[in-house]
Amino acid sequence: MSNQFIPIERDKPVVIPVQEWLAEDHLARFIVAIVESLDVTPLEAAYGGGGSAPYPPKMMLALLFYGYATGLFSSRALEQATYELIPVIYITGNTHPDHNSINTFRKRFLGELKGLFVQILLRAYALEVLQLGNLSLDGSKVHANASKHKAMSWDYANRLEEQLQAEVEALLQQAEAGNTEPVPGLKVADEVALRQARLQQIGEVKAELEARAQARYAQEQAAYEAQLAERRAKEQARGRKLGGRPPKPPEPGPQGKDQVNFTDPESRIMPVSGGGFEQTYNAQAGVDHGSRLIVENHVSQNPNDKQELQPALDNLSQLPQKLGQVEHLLADNGYFSEANVKACEHATLTPLLATGRAVHHPTLEERFADPGKAPDTADPVVRMEHRLQTPEGKALYAKRKSTVEPVFGIIKHVMGFRHFLLRGLQAVQGEWNLVCIAYNLKRLHVLAG
Repeated sequence: MSNQFIPIERDKPVVIPVQEWLAEDHLARFIVAIVESLDVTPLEAAYGGGGSAPYPPKMMLALLFYGYATGLFSSRALEQATYELIPVIYITGNTHPDHNSINTFRKRFLGELKGLFVQILLRAYALEVLQLGNLSLDGSKVHANASKHKAMSWDYANRLEEQLQAEVEALLQQAEAGNTEPVPGLKVADEVALRQARLQQIGEVKAELEARAQARYAQEQAAYEAQLAERRAKEQARGRKLGGRPPKPPEPGPQGKDQVNFTDPESRIMPVSGGGFEQTYNAQAGVDHGSRLIVENHVSQNPNDKQELQPALDNLSQLPQKLGQVEHLLADNGYFSEANVKACEHATLTPLLATGRAVHHPTLEERFADPGKAPDTADPVVRMEHRLQTPEGKALYAKRKSTVEPVFGIIKHVMGFRHFLLRGLQAVQGEWNLVCIAYNLKRLHVLAG
């Protein structure tokens, strides 16, 4: 081997042959092709008047979609990538939108992403990789752009309010006595104003917590009355009183640990997998079994999933008819309630909602037990429970984990999206649409390859 090394000339100008360096089946090319086929008339119509020429909306969309699909979420990271990454240079045509332009575009058109999400599903249908049939629904807590430590609970708000009111009263007494500077450098008027501003903030926190508590109480009261009605119906059918304790009525008013976050007031403190509590949103996704594409998504402030089935049904009902009809809807026991089972049947979907935690290692007798004849009853829950015990029901429900849970795994661990950048429920919903679009484009790239 020669001892004469190849000379390196770092100061020599380099012409980058982007078209040659980027493979024909590269994700960036695929995303550009899909975006070019989309109707973005509402975005283009939003521009008008004079000023300098803006970046084309389709280019900006392709940049955001590729960025979210590959773990580039921040506008500054995307700006830097326009100088450093070959796929991004290809997408932008060697232009360099700054981070302010990228961030402004993202925030401005968050609402339009919902329509683009559906358009991409239609592209999947045109490519013959999507035809709705069976659907699995699940949710995952995604961190909000806020710290759980920047919050105030109901108990702490009351204690601090009492303390500040006492301090204001003491300071006013000092002022009335003519002692406007009881401690050198301490000005009574400034200290009173500071505490009064803090008291006003506490008042706003308490008002928000009281409003939330009132909404929660109305919801819990409706559920309590439904439980009582169901209990009375069973007692009437059996002709005797039921054993056990009756349902406990809900308690009105805020609870001591209820809290408001100052950074993102619309986020909520929620229990997370692995234990503990974090400041999060509850991100939902409905995944088609055949294609593993997300066909429904929404974001919730509710810590549990019982209230998330109806919004999912509402979103599914708005999908174009050509995509097909969902036949079975699968979800874990967090979604189970009698109302949710009836809601599925009302939407002409067959529900397969787990009614409890399944045993991991059932006996042979349990695995192959004959479920018997389908019950001749009008109770939709009884019919669903029997359906879950049939070989067909077991086989179909067994696909739930391998359908929807890997999607969240890819989003969080492959794409790297573990917390929202934007704040507020509406903005977070738009960003979750963006994440789901990016996932679908990655998946569609594989399916169409």
